[in-house]
Amino acid sequence: MNQMSFDGESLITPKAIADALVSPRRPRRHDEQFEAGKAELALVLGFAGQRFERESDTAAIINRANIDLHALRGKVHPAVWQELIPIAQNHPALEFFLQDPFTRWSFEKPRGYSGDAHLLDFIYGHPSVAAEIAGASPLGKALYDSTKDSLSSNAVRERRDLLARHVDETAALQGRETEILTIAAGHLREADRSAALREGRIKRWIALDQDPQSVGSVARDFRGTAVEALDGSVSGLLTNAYELGRFDFIYAAGLYDYLTHKVAVKLTRCCLRKLKPGGTFLFANFSPEMIDDGFMETVMNWALLQRSEADMWNIINASVDRNTVEAQVFFGENRNVLYGVIEKRG
Repeated sequence: MNQMSFDGESLITPKAIADALVSPRRPRRHDEQFEAGKAELALVLGFAGQRFERESDTAAIINRANIDLHALRGKVHPAVWQELIPIAQNHPALEFFLQDPFTRWSFEKPRGYSGDAHLLDFIYGHPSVAAEIAGASPLGKALYDSTKDSLSSNAVRERRDLLARHVDETAALQGRETEILTIAAGHLREADRSAALREGRIKRWIALDQDPQSVGSVARDFRGTAVEALDGSVSGLLTNAYELGRFDFIYAAGLYDYLTHKVAVKLTRCCLRKLKPGGTFLFANFSPEMIDDGFMETVMNWALLQRSEADMWNIINASVDRNTVEAQVFFGENRNVLYGVIEKRG
């Protein structure tokens, strides 16, 4: 697998995420906890494998695996959990789970990093992934029907729609001079749902991403619109490498799931400086209330930095003088995603 630095400058790497998740100190009774965790993991995945061989209710198998892996993740020390992940990923039951094209794409990371734009297209059910779904085995298709409708997948689709609404609300307030910046834009699927973009009520919408394939996709799909695709990184933003100007609305939808607190604060400060008076910055993050985390980290090989409400407020409070902004933190509908919104006072 070709591992890629998500931002081109090694600010967001698998090691950075692992370091943020795990204290360098070994937990007390580490070996005892590891052996117990390994035994329980073998039971969870062994049971799933047996059920795959004799049952057709794939939704029930996925649901049980989700619950059991989430429980095991919460039971053991984070350092122990990180040691259990590769054991899970070498278990024979993975041959069943990986028949799901969505899960397989996440596990193999063809673009070199987690959560890429093509992966999200599986969640969206976008036509671009139709051939891969059609080519899956019967079990793979059935598994995909479950994974694309998980709580976390539903939260991602809700996030897309929420972003489109924020864009349209901004355009309704600011008129045809509205300027938008999307950071880690991916394929910018929320723009497909923006009435303001379709009706020409946006002056400029910069879609910045470090993945050349995503940048090329946006440039092709939105040619002739206000959307401008830009090949750029978090590091480039932090070092003012781009002459971008100022914006009415800036957002980072999935990026903060991979940022350490230190980098998240730096990026938030940077984005606030790029807002016009009265402008808004929004960032989203998966929350600790999601139950898919154990399954995602093991079977899907998809590690995230989940954040609580307190964690989100810590980023905001470390980034800005609260006397100069209006800020809020709120959950999405199923509480799998949290949103931080900062409005710069005019």
